[in-house]
Amino acid sequence: MIFMHKIRVAVIGTGYLGSLHAKLYKELDGCSLAAVCDVDPDRLEHVCRTLQVPGVVDYRDLFGTVDAVSICVPTIRHFAVAREFLARGIHCLVEKPFTATLREADQLITLARRKKAVLAVGHIERFNSAFAACRQYFKQPYFIECHRLSPFPHRSLDVGVVLDLMIHDIDICLGLVGSAVKRIDAIGVNVLTPFEDIANARLHFANGCVANITASRVSDEVVRKIRMFLKNAYISLDYKNQHAFLYKKDPAGGIVKVALPIEKEQPLAKELASFLESVAHHTTPLVSGEVAREALGTALSIRDQIWKKLKRF
Repeated sequence: MIFMHKIRVAVIGTGYLGSLHAKLYKELDGCSLAAVCDVDPDRLEHVCRTLQVPGVVDYRDLFGTVDAVSICVPTIRHFAVAREFLARGIHCLVEKPFTATLREADQLITLARRKKAVLAVGHIERFNSAFAACRQYFKQPYFIECHRLSPFPHRSLDVGVVLDLMIHDIDICLGLVGSAVKRIDAIGVNVLTPFEDIANARLHFANGCVANITASRVSDEVVRKIRMFLKNAYISLDYKNQHAFLYKKDPAGGIVKVALPIEKEQPLAKELASFLESVAHHTTPLVSGEVAREALGTALSIRDQIWKKLKRF
């Protein structure tokens, strides 16, 4: 990236993900990490000392000093924090899930348009090298199967597994299929938290495609896989290990397995670099507020259906 001047960036929230944002901004060309912000003084002091960067407890102290921010606070705070920065024309990358409600999402999208500010949302799998390697083959999938499993995280517990993990695959499926969701069949269970910790959703699209999505944060292993079944072929993609294989029909009637070439990169670094590119050239980000709103709407419908069923027990 070649920018006319360095973009002044701050990170709001220095938990696990926020600290990664800050570290990568410190390393990326085209920006300067102006400050980090957190309401927890001990956590803030640790990040400031580690990265040798100024810190503030109140994000309002950053107004007028930064061009862009990464917002990595709990989901319930996304709207309030992003609204104040967007109102001042400051570009925002909001971590997923975008907002807690569709009304909040709509207000941020409208505000960003009015203030001509870039509004991006952190759906990181869009930047996974394995996903990028498969893009040319993603044509009219008939069936998609996703598994996203994790051990209990002890973080991101302000939302259930649908908004925490499943939303990644919801976003990918909506983008791949490019058709409206006609029907949703969902089920889930809360195991260790007041929210759903394991969930399955079956999305029926208007064009006939079906996506079966499973997410769990009570697994004993980490799995991040998706399979897409096309006419005469299917693709198996491993986000975690950045592997992808194409299985296709051979002339003899069997199946040929082809490893797709992948240049492994850090997805979050690519996401932040893409955000900076959008800010520098004022272009629409890969995952805009509008795109993230669609994924959020589907995720909220899945979550609400799960809890409606759970209340019957």
